[in-house]
Amino acid sequence: MARRTKEEAQETRNRILDTAEEVFREQGVSSTSLADIADAAGVTRGAIYWHFRNKGDLFAAMLDRVALPMEEMIRRAADASTEDPLSSLRACCVHVLRQAVDDLRCRRVFEILARKCEYVDELHSLSQRILQCRAEGLEMMEKALRNAVRRGQLSRHVNARRAAVGLHAYVDGLIYDWLLDPGYFALGREAEALVDQYLDGLRAAALPHPASVPRSTGASGLPATSPMSARRG
Repeated sequence: MARRTKEEAQETRNRILDTAEEVFREQGVSSTSLADIADAAGVTRGAIYWHFRNKGDLFAAMLDRVALPMEEMIRRAADASTEDPLSSLRACCVHVLRQAVDDLRCRRVFEILARKCEYVDELHSLSQRILQCRAEGLEMMEKALRNAVRRGQLSRHVNARRAAVGLHAYVDGLIYDWLLDPGYFALGREAEALVDQYLDGLRAAALPHPASVPRSTGASGLPATSPMSARRG
């Protein structure tokens, strides 16, 4: 009986979180009360307070359901013992992009974060937590990239911190732009190619900069190739 009660409690908690995602997405976080969520979920306010202290606590739990599995993936990529850190990091980024398209829960949460959330009142303190999560994610990306440099997958000239900041912003920006207009580009279908394009740019950092490569000159004494063609070369 106790096990059944525990299962029922977990089912109620999940229903509250699922409903919160839908209501937050429709009404916005600031405009939604716990009473709104309780009514939509078909539970009492007491049931909500049994599981969550306030709206900020509920919102944090909603984020955790999406963020924790992603954090585990990036943590594996950052592990110094990972033999192919670049492939692990690539798989993580592709997974996140595809989740935004294929996983309804992730898509709702991403939409709420991007368009329906103001960090005021009960959510003010949550903004610091989100910044901390971002900082931790960047740190793990940086570790994965440093590991890739150490294992010879990337040139020692790659600035791992700068590359991590760029990759994080790149993935976030792709999701944000796609959410604004899903018809803009096929994020799910293009996920691998989009991530590969960024990582290929990091691999190319091993090549000499065009300005440092001697170029042959024509009869006029001017370079025989244009700067653009030199870059392509």
